[in-house]
Amino acid sequence: MIKKVVGASLIGTTVEWYDFFLYGSAAALVFNKLFFPTADPLTGTLLAFTTYAIGFLARPLGGLVFGHYGDRLGRKKLLVLSLLLMGGATMLMGVLPTYASVGVLAPLLLTLLRLVQGFALGGEWGGAVLIVSEHGDPARRGFWASWPQAGVPCGNLLATGVLAVLAAVQSDADFLAWGWRIPFLLSGVLVVIGLWIRLSVSESPIFLAAQAKRDKEPVQEKAPALELLKHNWREVLIAMGARFAENVSYYVITAFILVYVVTGLGLSKSVGLNAVLIASAVHLVTIPVWGHLSDKFGRRSIYLVGAVGTGVWIFAFFALLDTKDPVLITLATTVGLVLHGAMYGPQAAFFSELFGTRVRYSGASVGYQLASIVAGALAPLIATALLQAYKSSFPIAIYVVITCVITVVAIALARETRGADLEERDRVGV
Repeated sequence: MIKKVVGASLIGTTVEWYDFFLYGSAAALVFNKLFFPTADPLTGTLLAFTTYAIGFLARPLGGLVFGHYGDRLGRKKLLVLSLLLMGGATMLMGVLPTYASVGVLAPLLLTLLRLVQGFALGGEWGGAVLIVSEHGDPARRGFWASWPQAGVPCGNLLATGVLAVLAAVQSDADFLAWGWRIPFLLSGVLVVIGLWIRLSVSESPIFLAAQAKRDKEPVQEKAPALELLKHNWREVLIAMGARFAENVSYYVITAFILVYVVTGLGLSKSVGLNAVLIASAVHLVTIPVWGHLSDKFGRRSIYLVGAVGTGVWIFAFFALLDTKDPVLITLATTVGLVLHGAMYGPQAAFFSELFGTRVRYSGASVGYQLASIVAGALAPLIATALLQAYKSSFPIAIYVVITCVITVVAIALARETRGADLEERDRVGV
């Protein structure tokens, strides 16, 4: 059963992250020209990344809404809904008119669909990792729960791969005219596959037990979000702090790299796309490895390896990019994502173990998504603005280091959760 649940979560998260990352790549390569045409390429890119960031603003709202109903109605129902919302918004992006056709209405429609994407993704992550965490045994929870996390590089790999193939077989003019729409329309096929698999899994047994206990109580408890704010605000803050370095470094390495390689270094977009493609394949393999290591050595110790390692590597990352050598650019990206995986692999189990079942969906989702607003949402914007202002990568590296310090402090203040019995937490009321 656990393998079936892991498979369903992995495929579902792959589809959702494919949709989400496709937008990020398109913002760097296409949307700046088609929806925000300006004389200055970096200004157009900043505007495109602004709509990219807007999607993050909707994620905490999605986390609250999906968390509330996920803690009341179950994980499975909400996971199906998030998949349908994300897929529908992405397909509609593929048929949007451009600025040349309808003027300012084009970026407005694009922004609206981006908000729907963010809302759907806000509910996806919590449900996907919780349904696995609550099925698996405590001794291997880090390993099993890391597999839905692998849906991130899977989705990025898929999105970047499709764009890289199109860039290789099409001229820049054809890609800009109509080729960019193909990856967005392909989302419909992926959603059907993901939906079929996701509907086949059973609800979390731990949630069902907690629901049965709740139904027997004479007085209904407060809404999960209110319980969360009253009893678990410290855990929410720890989750947010733990997200900073992980979230910012990921979007600098996978999204901003396309801007830096094309606009900053004057190289072909295929250099950046291929680097992210290869690095994402390695990232996919290493995330479960880091999850397994967190079962052996603890969530905190592995997480700290990733945060400290990222803070050191970011300087080498930009130095290797500046060589303009495709091989070294790929190496820089790959090592960066391997270190990111040391944070992302243990994260699902770590966040799940911070909260009790009654508020787990809400707690994990809110902590995860609130940090996204000030971390991942702003990362490409801040990095692009720093590049535009200083014409150097050094301030961007300092920015990433600051986020790593925040994460190290959060992990240092957290308790070790490895091997926590989720049902025991419910019995003792924590």
